[in-house]
Amino acid sequence: MTLNKKQKNYMKRTLLNLVLFINIAFLPAAAQDSVYLFSYFVGNGESGLHLAHSKDGFTWNTINKQAPFLKPGLSPDKLMRDPCIIRGKDNTFHMVWTVSWTQRGIGYASSRDLVNWSEQKYIPVMEHEEKARNSWAPEITYDPREDVYMIYWATTIRGEFPETQVDADNGYNHRMYYVTTKDFETFSETKLLYDPGFNCIDATVLPYKNKWVMFLKDETRVPPQKNLKVTFADNLTGPYAPASEPITGSYWAEGPTVLEVGQTWIVYFDKYTERTYGAVRSKDLKQWEDISDQVSFPQGARHGTVFKVSQTEFRKLVKEIEY
Repeated sequence: MTLNKKQKNYMKRTLLNLVLFINIAFLPAAAQDSVYLFSYFVGNGESGLHLAHSKDGFTWNTINKQAPFLKPGLSPDKLMRDPCIIRGKDNTFHMVWTVSWTQRGIGYASSRDLVNWSEQKYIPVMEHEEKARNSWAPEITYDPREDVYMIYWATTIRGEFPETQVDADNGYNHRMYYVTTKDFETFSETKLLYDPGFNCIDATVLPYKNKWVMFLKDETRVPPQKNLKVTFADNLTGPYAPASEPITGSYWAEGPTVLEVGQTWIVYFDKYTERTYGAVRSKDLKQWEDISDQVSFPQGARHGTVFKVSQTEFRKLVKEIEY
């Protein structure tokens, strides 16, 4: 039987719809019910917390017409850079952020719905260290085995790690530090989390096969690296192994955030010198494919964090802000 053009187009559309139906039908129930959210800042961070959403992890659209969900209220600088949001064991969203270029502490707030936020709190994580120059890009990871949250960030302490000290990049020479908490009210003493032997920043840590994987930026300026690397540990607080070879390309990348979709890991990052976002993906955390040309983010989005909400939570969020 010979089909005409109209019949062929109809059959093609039917086949595509069938493939789409099968792909969706065999997704885990949690995946079908999920909406991915992305917390980020724009400009210098003076406007506050911004959110975008995606159903597939590739195309991201702003929520609330790019209006901020929370405006910064801490430190003389009143900045809200590098906002990291996670859902806690109490089903509350916990957020930390960079409050200033020079403060020795970080910001914290919590919310049940991402619209109404608690009072902003300053956590003085490095105030005890007079030679600390900053506290940048904090993140939170929860360890269910120990029932504890780890908050970690990058700090330069004058005189520390002289073997990697250079004058470039204003002389910053970061390492990763951390505190732990169970309630975001009391905190452990600050400790060194990771010294990979180079200037590093922008770490993010996730569970991986009963271990932990850390993605971080090699901030080395001379000779320039400015790329992302990976390291692993048996325990959340380390010790972490030597860092891998770069997983990103010849461009400069920072602010990694990670989404696990099925068996695939997608690492998004800020291509900050190109003023755009990029991504790489892997199934084994060893071989990486650059998929920067397949992702799109809101214009001006900077250094954010990806997390999941349910369809119901997303509908409530949109309804509450009358988007």
